[in-house]
Amino acid sequence: MPLSFSLRPAALTLSVLCSSVPAYVMADHVTVFATSSLTDAGTALADAWENKTGHSATFSFAGSSALSRQIQLGAPADIFISASTDWMDALEASGDLRAGTRRDVLGNTLVLVAHGKGATAVTLDETLDLAGMLGNERLAMALVDAVPAGIYGKAALTSLGLWQSVEPLVAQSDNVRSALAFVAQNEAPFGIVYATDAMVADNVSIVGVFPQNSHDPIIYPAAITAQSTSPVAAEFLDFLTSETARDIWKTYGFSVLE
Repeated sequence: MPLSFSLRPAALTLSVLCSSVPAYVMADHVTVFATSSLTDAGTALADAWENKTGHSATFSFAGSSALSRQIQLGAPADIFISASTDWMDALEASGDLRAGTRRDVLGNTLVLVAHGKGATAVTLDETLDLAGMLGNERLAMALVDAVPAGIYGKAALTSLGLWQSVEPLVAQSDNVRSALAFVAQNEAPFGIVYATDAMVADNVSIVGVFPQNSHDPIIYPAAITAQSTSPVAAEFLDFLTSETARDIWKTYGFSVLE
């Protein structure tokens, strides 16, 4: 029997098998390092991305400073979303971003929160006796010299002339969600977090909004890392400002900048 004749059925069978492979087998993956304030919205976004594209996304949430350093040390992130332009600047300076991919995606608001629902509102200005309100208790904040929420908070308190009196009473934590947890669990009566964090927390009230001119604008830049090998990294970056993503961001209280 000629060799060419015997191979044709096998080739046909292989063609049929390849054409019947489910689409999800061919799906690609993207790893996203994102600031902890995106925990709830990011989780919803990952689900929406998979439903819309068939590709998967794994989010790793932590403080922007910690994530930035991990990427510089070679952590396998495809996308980085920071709560501060400073930590994205650091990655750009060290050559850890793919050129031309950086964009400003989201904005947020800085607030003072108190334990419990229905807490009494205050005016955040130079007349506020925040130290007196705390007494012998603590003000929960993210790390004031490293984590964006803490940096913004220190800047705001300094601008209002409140930092010097409050500094000895500050309890610092690794990220903004940990600071929020201190207040939610009544381990601290007050804390400084983002408005979006307060929206998803139980047993917490927003009692004041810091004036926008008391700190730098809260901007969340996103970019593809230089070491990314994901074939869908650029597609995911575009997805961050798609109509689907915009609806999710707004549901969780973020403003969309693009």
